[in-house]
Amino acid sequence: MSTKKVTVKTFFNSKKNQEKIAVLTAYDYSTAKYFDDAGVDAILVGDSLGMVVLGYENTQQVTMDEMKIFTGAVARGVRRAMVIADMPFLAAGVSISDAIRNAGDLIRAGAYAVKIEGGDDYTVELVKRLSGVGIPVVAHLGFTPQFINIFGGYNVQLKTSEQTQKTLAQAKKLQEAGAFALVLEMVPEESAKYITENLSIPTIGIGAGRFCDGQVLVSDDILGKYSDFAPKFSKKYADLKSIIFEAGEKYTQEVKSGEFPTEEHIFSLNPEEKEKLNDKAGKVYSRT
Repeated sequence: MSTKKVTVKTFFNSKKNQEKIAVLTAYDYSTAKYFDDAGVDAILVGDSLGMVVLGYENTQQVTMDEMKIFTGAVARGVRRAMVIADMPFLAAGVSISDAIRNAGDLIRAGAYAVKIEGGDDYTVELVKRLSGVGIPVVAHLGFTPQFINIFGGYNVQLKTSEQTQKTLAQAKKLQEAGAFALVLEMVPEESAKYITENLSIPTIGIGAGRFCDGQVLVSDDILGKYSDFAPKFSKKYADLKSIIFEAGEKYTQEVKSGEFPTEEHIFSLNPEEKEKLNDKAGKVYSRT
């Protein structure tokens, strides 16, 4: 496995050489470190942390302060993979100047790039401005979770040729503005394939089929840790829910039974200090 730092150039070379790009989310130092060691190309500090870590109903409740904390934690665990941080709800959409400031804060926290949902003219201009000040941007089209109230739920997007053509037009504008990659979420495989083949920047799919240039999934889904619901497009590679439950259950039983801790888990005084303490204890007992 290469130890060379993953950059924007790495992403473009991967698309050119038809090498798939592997992306996973992470929200803490240890998980980021393990994924980095495992060879993951990029780690997304997704605003999905609002649901899988903080227990929010959706991603709209995540704040900039929270994103900065989790981005810093992930960045400190990574040596090679690219760290991408989500711009949370309204962090990019109020004004260009505020959005640049917010993106800059995420870069200072340790991110290499930021991800921004949407493809309207404002977002295109923002991508252009961010790229102009040296902040790499990943665009995000298809189903965009921050717009869930507009979509009316977790619904597959781009179900028609017309919608696919419209999204491709948005993607091309984002590409021209400087976005170096595009996340496509919850779209038919054929639509994602068409868009991928007509862009020079790599596409990263999540529920977008087999023909994107890369894939991204939420780590808590692949680890079997988040159990509130399981997306159709995800795959479970482990069952941490059961492991965590069983460990917690066994620990509780051993504490209550006195089985834990044992002698191997304790610290002891040296014999001289232990004898002094026993003498003092004996004098106390003799007075009672």
